[in-house]
Amino acid sequence: MEVLHARCAGLDVHKDTVVACARLTSEGKVERQAREFSTRTSGLLALSDWLSALGCTAVVMEATGVYWKPVWHVLEGAFELVLANAAHVRNVPGRKTDMNDAAWLADLMAHGLVRASFVPPREVQELRDLTRTRKQLVREVAQHALRLQKTLEDANVKLSSVASDVLGASSRAMLEDMIAGVTDPEKLADHALGRMKKKRPDLVEALRGRVSDHHRFLLRTHLRMVEALQAQIGEVELRIGDALEPFRRAAELLMTMPGVSHTVAHVILAEIGTDMSRFPTDGHLVSWAGLCPRNDESAGKRRSTRIRHGAPWLKTTLVQAAWAAVRKKSCYLQAQFFRLKVRRGPKKAIVAVAASMLTAAYFILRDGVPYRDLGGDFYNRIDRAKAAQRLVRRLNNLGYQVALQPAAA
Repeated sequence: MEVLHARCAGLDVHKDTVVACARLTSEGKVERQAREFSTRTSGLLALSDWLSALGCTAVVMEATGVYWKPVWHVLEGAFELVLANAAHVRNVPGRKTDMNDAAWLADLMAHGLVRASFVPPREVQELRDLTRTRKQLVREVAQHALRLQKTLEDANVKLSSVASDVLGASSRAMLEDMIAGVTDPEKLADHALGRMKKKRPDLVEALRGRVSDHHRFLLRTHLRMVEALQAQIGEVELRIGDALEPFRRAAELLMTMPGVSHTVAHVILAEIGTDMSRFPTDGHLVSWAGLCPRNDESAGKRRSTRIRHGAPWLKTTLVQAAWAAVRKKSCYLQAQFFRLKVRRGPKKAIVAVAASMLTAAYFILRDGVPYRDLGGDFYNRIDRAKAAQRLVRRLNNLGYQVALQPAAA
């Protein structure tokens, strides 16, 4: 096979050590040199110097948790770096050692047999860390809200049956009074604001519980945790605003799409960046995100069409955005959802809508243009005859006979 990299190296990265194997080709002969380095900064700098002294131009490593990231940051700029998916570069069974893994990676790299994983630029990586941290903090707030609600139920306080949000302004004021020792439901109900005032009789009955000191302690613990987490979320969002400054225009373009809010636009940019040249086509991006059916065929039979794991942070956000998009009337995404829902069910239909949204995002970011909706009547326009036949067939099933006649011009 043709050698594309005469001097390259493979790295087997672990938590505390990294095993490096350099593959050096000279006059048709292959020489290998291997060494083990520490993953501390001094060890990684020594690794960089050793690779430079050997004349290596390309380095490949596997994506092992987060351990590859400091190695990447130290070597970035000095070598052509390739991050390989561990599932794509499996070694020969029965020959598993760290040194063999590194040598195998070097051999694959030399012949151009490694498919590089997507590694965004540093500023996009930082934005990605912030958006993922925000999502984790929001999840923790939701968990503490559920625990708080569980404590109220244990005390037979049915606040969640009347209030739509147990962390709203009215509910928080009531919870603070409960924690302070107030047990009179009439006094607690005085904190009702807005539409909750109309529910006062139900609210008074819902607040008539048996709150003990044990319940007050738990309520105080969960409420203070929620307050601390929400304060941290505010700080993270300010940081996201600063990190998003170079991508402000791209975020505004993405928000022209139905269902895409500020948060969704931030997540899309953090997960895929703005440089769409990293993905040869929109189909490659959709496949990378795990929003299309997998290929699993044997002996002429398709065994599975389940979607792959892909990029879970991006996939879940797009599916949530798709549910918001299909609520907009007379838009293409809603028409696509209802068209597929009849045949495939709501879950597969919403994944298809999410894939369409990611496809649109690809062209929006690639061409720098706003979203252009195809319209809710798109499918009727592209094939009027099939649409008419479908409607006639539906009326026939309802017991009517219909004769089609073209409308006068």
